[in-house]
Amino acid sequence: MAVAVISRATTETVEPTERIGFWEDYNRKALVGLSCTSYSDRGLLARQTNFQVDGVRLAEIAGNAHVVERTPQKARSAPKDSVFATLLLKGEAVFLHEHGCLAVNPGDLVVYDTRRPYLFGFSSDMRQILVDIPREVFARTCLAGNMPAPMHFGRGAAHEGTLLSALRALLGGVLTPHGAASPPVPLPGAGGLRPGGADAILDLIRLLALDRAGDGAIATGLLSQLIIAEDYIERHLHDPCLTAGRVASVMGISARHLSRVFEPSGTTPSRFILQRRLERARHQLADSAARELTIADIAYRLGFSSQAHFARVFRAQFGRTPSEERSAGAGA
Repeated sequence: MAVAVISRATTETVEPTERIGFWEDYNRKALVGLSCTSYSDRGLLARQTNFQVDGVRLAEIAGNAHVVERTPQKARSAPKDSVFATLLLKGEAVFLHEHGCLAVNPGDLVVYDTRRPYLFGFSSDMRQILVDIPREVFARTCLAGNMPAPMHFGRGAAHEGTLLSALRALLGGVLTPHGAASPPVPLPGAGGLRPGGADAILDLIRLLALDRAGDGAIATGLLSQLIIAEDYIERHLHDPCLTAGRVASVMGISARHLSRVFEPSGTTPSRFILQRRLERARHQLADSAARELTIADIAYRLGFSSQAHFARVFRAQFGRTPSEERSAGAGA
């Protein structure tokens, strides 16, 4: 997964009377043309970091209470042919659009068309992660056709909440709370997708959008369950008690059904857990920043019961011992 910081900006170093103009100008260049209003005595206090994650852009935005609006005039004068998927992490908001008003709570996701006018109002300190998806990419990978109204996720069925949790975990692995790129740690993918890359992000948004569009059989099918299972496994690789049975129990399905979920990928849940642990270990062995960790440390941190067992399965997988892998990385 390739993560690059494109730009950063904050209004905190700008004179209070110039903050609105500065923020509007920055967003017009970095994200989307919009108008901004702040009713705070302190003025607008906001910061933004824009990232490139493979072929998709992300923006992490935080600030105090304020309103951003993409008016019909702004949509015409500063065209933007994208679909935004905004995940609210902190604060409460309202999203006004031509068909009504949405109340957005922490953990909710709103997917909307930047060609259509909207207003996003935040009543208190806020933080959000925004996925900027070019329209042709959204139509090809997420949902074909036009999207006449915004899609609001967060109060649907249980599987919707599970998909949202997977999306939050995936995005959280890319961005830190301080707006800096995380180390390139692989994250869950599905069906041959590159783990943790833009494809995995788009795939979760696709599953949510298909379900809302009425194709729930796809969104609740094996691919959805595979993404959820891989997400849980990825976040618990350190747990020595992580087993296929544990994953099945957490998902509320049988171990036999979990095996069917992994079957199209050509593997089993147990083999997938071992494979991901070994791949993570290989990455850490080659990482110069992890030189202070012993091989035993790496083995235990990734849930292996002993260093001897780790060395044996590592050599069977990669054809050399962990020590040889570390030496090869040091000489590269």
